[in-house]
Amino acid sequence: MEHLNLWQKLKLNKDFSAKAALIEHYVELVKIVAGRLYNTYGSNVEYDDLISYGIFGLIDAIDKFELEKSVKFETYAQIRIRGAIIDQLRNLDWVPRSIRQKSKAVDSAYHKLENSLGRSATDEEVAKEMEMSLPEFQSVLQQINNLHVVSLEEKLMEGSVNNLHSEEETLPESIICTQESYETLQTSIENLPDREKQVIMLYYYEELTYKEIGSVLNISESRVSQLHTKAISRLKSKLSG
Repeated sequence: MEHLNLWQKLKLNKDFSAKAALIEHYVELVKIVAGRLYNTYGSNVEYDDLISYGIFGLIDAIDKFELEKSVKFETYAQIRIRGAIIDQLRNLDWVPRSIRQKSKAVDSAYHKLENSLGRSATDEEVAKEMEMSLPEFQSVLQQINNLHVVSLEEKLMEGSVNNLHSEEETLPESIICTQESYETLQTSIENLPDREKQVIMLYYYEELTYKEIGSVLNISESRVSQLHTKAISRLKSKLSG
């Protein structure tokens, strides 16, 4: 393991100079995670603020990491860092109430239609259900995109943290995703319309930006955003039962 000597000094001897050295070494992980999230939230928060939030996640990861676990620290730390940043963004509540209301309306429309139809609802069907024109519906999708990114980031982060720990370990309720709900999420992703599934996989699993996804799929960034938001609404409707 990289820097095993420092880890042993910290875990066995409570050597805080070793902890400081580990924080300094792994701070690059914070920059990586914060940079990716800044691509999404940059219009709402400063990059330096994301770094600050992420540092707390890094320190938490260093404190809680167990050397005997067969998990790479980098993997564990990035989950904790992302979680710390997302928790703080949620606490800031920077999403206007009107956007939250629109998000709930879209989620409700997908939930109602897809339960009754037994298949994925089309844009036209959802727009009609919401008594909107198609352009109006697509505009709403753009507006609620950032809020929806937080939603699935949390679910994926929660499931990943859960999978990296033993069942006996006690974790805060806020970061535990039950195995049942995580499996439901995975199945629901598999059942998304092809383009939406591609966007979800490229964004959350391959960690590409909207711009990069657009290049891969040969579509515009705004189209990637729309596909992403529709996918999240469908997923949330499945997870809400």
